[in-house]
Formats: sequence, C-alpha cells, structure tokens
Amino acid sequence: MKVLAALSGGVDSSVAAARMVDAGHDVTGVHLALSNNPQSFRTGARGCCSLEDSRDARRAADVLGIPFYVWDLAEQFRRDVVEDFVAEYAAGRTPNPCLRCNERIKFAAVLDRAIALGFDAVATGHYARLLEGPDGRELHRAVDAGKDQSYVLGVLEPWQLERSLFPLGDSTKAEVRAEAERRGITVAHKPDSHDICFIADGDTAAWLAGRLGEQPGDIVDAVTGTVLGQHDGAYRFTIGQRRGTGLTVPAPDGSPRYVTDIDVPGRRVLVGPPTLLDVDTVDGIRAHWAAALPAVGSEIAVQVRAHAAEVPATITAVGSDTASLRTHVPIRGLAPGQAAVLYDGTRVIGAVTVAAARRGVPA
Repeated sequence: MKVLAALSGGVDSSVAAARMVDAGHDVTGVHLALSNNPQSFRTGARGCCSLEDSRDARRAADVLGIPFYVWDLAEQFRRDVVEDFVAEYAAGRTPNPCLRCNERIKFAAVLDRAIALGFDAVATGHYARLLEGPDGRELHRAVDAGKDQSYVLGVLEPWQLERSLFPLGDSTKAEVRAEAERRGITVAHKPDSHDICFIADGDTAAWLAGRLGEQPGDIVDAVTGTVLGQHDGAYRFTIGQRRGTGLTVPAPDGSPRYVTDIDVPGRRVLVGPPTLLDVDTVDGIRAHWAAALPAVGSEIAVQVRAHAAEVPATITAVGSDTASLRTHVPIRGLAPGQAAVLYDGTRVIGAVTVAAARRGVPA
C-alpha cells in the first residue's frame, strides 16, 4: 500500500511512520508548514511547526530511509483554523482548534491531496484505534487512556476513516518512546507539544487582544445584576473560568465567582457561583457521524474536553447535522463552541459543536 506519513517532528509521528515501513508499505514522509513566519525553535513543550520541528521530521525520514517533502499549508491553516479561532472567540464561543485542524487540514486538505497524488492512505501518530466492524471501519479509543486522542478525531467522516492509519493505538507512550530510542530516532525524548500550537507563549487572552483590540465592558453579578467591575474584552473570558477576572470584591458568602455567561452584544461578562455552571441538556450543531445516526433514546457517553471523563447521556433528538442529548449527571462549565464527542463503549459514533447548554427542568 502507498502510504503518506505525516511527520510533525515529534516522537509519535516518527514511530508511526517507522511501523508503516516495517509493515512493508511504500511510505513517503511529509511535514506540514503551517506558519508563514515559523520560529526557529520551540519553547520547551509549547508550540509546534517550528523550523526545529521541520528539521527533526527530516532527520526521522532519513533514519527510516523514506522520501521526505514539506507541504506549505500556511495560508489554508490561517484561514480555516486561526481565523476561525478568532471569529469564534469574538462571538463569545470557545472553539477547539485541534479538532478544526484535524477536520479541515490534516484529514481534509492533506488527505484530499494525498489521494489525488495516488496514495492509498495517510498515517499519523494519533493515539486511537481503527477496528473493522460489520458496517466498515470504526474509530475507537486508544489502549493508553492517558494519551487517547479519539476525542480530537471525532470529526472524521466514514470515508476518511477508511483512508486513515493510526499505528500507535495499541501502544502506550512509554512503549513508543522506548521504540524510538531503539531505532535511533533522535526525538525519542522530545517533549510533547501542548496548548494551542499557534500561540507559543500560551497567553491566549493577550494574543486575542492583539487581533481584536480593546472592547471594554462590564463584569456583572449573574444573580443580582450588580456591576462588579470592568473588562477590556469579553473575548478574554470563557464560561467556567475562575481566575483572571480581576475582581477584588468577594461574593457575600466568600465563595469564588466563575464566569457563567458571556453577553457579546452587550459586552457583559456574567459571574456567579459554580452551581450556575451545571448543565444537563446539550444542543449540538455541525454534526459529524462516524457511523449511522443513533436512534432517539439511545444510551451513549459524551466527552466535552480532551482527556476529560466521559458522562453517560441519552440522545433526545438527532438529525443529519444536529443532535440533542440529556446527560445523566450535570456537566460543569460547558461553553458554546466546544465539541461534544459521542461514544458507544470505546467506539466514536459522532461529534457535534455545542450550540447551547442549559439545566433542564426536572421531570
């Protein structure tokens, strides 16, 4: 099989490519240049797509003896991921750029180009499993629960799963690092990247401020309506946030205040007790189904953040592009724009973008 191996410059993608070579496939490595002005080096585990990463990817390809190319997708990444991220925050929503990157870059632009060039599949270093089921290929959680990335792959469509390979799904991170060292891959102990790759210093609020400017408004008590302070931009906040509000006035009972809602048109940030954050009714849009649509009344599990525990839920409505569900226990701090990925056991059945989350009326 002719396989395109996406090489990020990290240990996971390097070992994934090595396993494809061992399996006897005709493997070509490709590194994605996603920044118009890449930094020379990463800052520890922050950021990615630096010149250092590109060089590490090339060295891994050299060790494996496979052809290597760099694809410049910086403009598409800026448009489809970075600008989308800014627009979502400006609208008071909390996006997940990793899901958007997988949806629009790694498994849309890259996979489309790979197929056009005659490749049969794309292999990546994601920790997830692909199993053959009665209705086709299924996406399942990885063996290593601490590294499982099925959540950020929940946006993949069935045809994309058929053309994808995740060679690390049955391995632990420790096993992958040890294998890289045995193979002489120089990035065996390179730190994993985390946070948002295009905000290398991790200061999302300051990064957004540089693009959206100051938009002053009030910080308001969600219970009493009292103005408690001011802010420089509602985009600096997300539902569930506790720190960084700048409030010096404590709640009457001394309890901490959390961001409970964001009123973008009114430029108001509402804060209140944590009990206001508990929701059990979720309406989702922009659905991606990895399997047939689940039936109304289906008992599933839902995960709303990377590496968060899943919560049991019941599907209350479903369509080709929408789904609503009722969780059996409340979820705290769920914000519009986040992704809710739906599971049947270890299998991903689909994903939706949260349009609204609220506390239902008890029956």
